[in-house]
Amino acid sequence: MALLIRDVGEMQEASRGLRLSGSTIGVVPTMGALHRGHLELIRTARRHASHVITTVFVNPAQFGPSEDFARYPRNLDSDLALAAEAGTDIVFAPDVAAIYPDGYSTYVSVTKLDEVLEGRIRPGHFRGVATVVLKLFHLTRPHFAVFGQKDAQQSIIITRMVHDLNVDVKIVIAPIVREHDGLALSSRNVYLTPAQRNEAPVLYRGLQLADEMIRSGERKSERITTRVKDLIKEKTSGGTDYVSVANAETLEELADVESGQHVLVSLAVRFGSTRLIDNITVVVP
Repeated sequence: MALLIRDVGEMQEASRGLRLSGSTIGVVPTMGALHRGHLELIRTARRHASHVITTVFVNPAQFGPSEDFARYPRNLDSDLALAAEAGTDIVFAPDVAAIYPDGYSTYVSVTKLDEVLEGRIRPGHFRGVATVVLKLFHLTRPHFAVFGQKDAQQSIIITRMVHDLNVDVKIVIAPIVREHDGLALSSRNVYLTPAQRNEAPVLYRGLQLADEMIRSGERKSERITTRVKDLIKEKTSGGTDYVSVANAETLEELADVESGQHVLVSLAVRFGSTRLIDNITVVVP
């Protein structure tokens, strides 16, 4: 069974002790509601670290006023069991007041990168993400941290923050874990109705279509995004927030893709009140 730590001071003391003992610490930041995707992140950390810390914290600072903070799934007992089974030594699950005490007023913004794609749809979201991740790094003192490719923009922003602020943590990005039909695993998938769940794999099919078009020689991003949007509209009841073809490092939208570029094709689709994101990276031939 993993050790559960709720207190900030206790977490600092534990991570300090691990460092002094020569242990290698890997951290996996999560908002709980653990699924197979999270467990793969923990297993990735386990392969490289002598001690793995999984954080479970539903971060209010990354939710907008109309988003699902209150109903976000929470089951700490289940998370503890799953995290331990995957190789976690410590689960750090602080209360909101411990992370954002009265009078809290310090935030981290990774400008430009946080203003596009998800940042455009969810203003302030990545400020909340960057802030809490930096705090968790200070509290857990990891040598490396594992994030998932499904949240591609988040991974790019955290990597940039670590670089710009000289944070001594290596960022490891693990591949997306998918269901048998291609749907990317997400804690929000539980909100889908049976009909919506049947439709949702079309998101991945749309990304595969974009990949096929690029590999077949299509270079105009507008043609690619239009075809993907049309597929989603034809095959689902979902509403598309965006389909993007962007530079995989800078997130700059591309009018045309060029040979040798690493391109991030990403999308966000709403099924009722449930919003799903997905992406692939394509190396343009």
